[in-house]
Amino acid sequence: MDLATSEALRSRFEQVQHQINDACAQYKQNTVQLLAVSKRHSIEAIRAIHALGQQSFGENYVQEGVDKINALSDLAIEWHFIGPLQSNKTKDVAEHFAWMHTLERDKIAKRLSQQRPSHLPPLNVLIQINISQQESKSGISLQDLPALAQQVNDYDNLCLRGLMCIPAPQDEASLTQDFCSMFQAFEKLKQQYSTVDTLSMGMSGDLELAIEQGSTMVRVGSAIFGPRDSIISNENNL
Repeated sequence: MDLATSEALRSRFEQVQHQINDACAQYKQNTVQLLAVSKRHSIEAIRAIHALGQQSFGENYVQEGVDKINALSDLAIEWHFIGPLQSNKTKDVAEHFAWMHTLERDKIAKRLSQQRPSHLPPLNVLIQINISQQESKSGISLQDLPALAQQVNDYDNLCLRGLMCIPAPQDEASLTQDFCSMFQAFEKLKQQYSTVDTLSMGMSGDLELAIEQGSTMVRVGSAIFGPRDSIISNENNL
């Protein structure tokens, strides 16, 4: 990686960190975790961002993620799977990732628990909520949350950590309401399960608003890494 590219990565990464820190200070929030979304970005870019102190990285595609995990096994990285997951890919997620953000079915939860290697700690799981009630989007309704949360909590090799959402593009008032509804559901879930501590909501364009409404983790990709590489995954809709 040339010096100019390295410096551009550093500048963007530091700018995102400042955004998060400023929002936390403004809204009197505790530390918010940054998840660097590295899908379709290079091994070299991930190494560069890791060298700046970033330890948590998110991948959307199973095979791309596994390839990167293997290539970067010399680094202490916490890998998060943040894409939709089909049942025929659960084994790779169970064996290679520390977190799974997009759980929406008990069938997937059961397979992840069964396939989690015994030498690894339980897989950290976030339940994805379709907070904007979009028919074409992944996630469950808030009404279905209690049942799925109980099912996840019952699996020995899963650890229920909280909730995740990807709201629909909308005006600020509607987005604020969605974030507020997520926070209320998160607070209720925390009262029921001692392991729950994570509300993953907010991306590059709305992270300040998400932090204002109680997010504990924001997912940022291109604002850190720049435009994505033209790597086309061979996994369609996974």
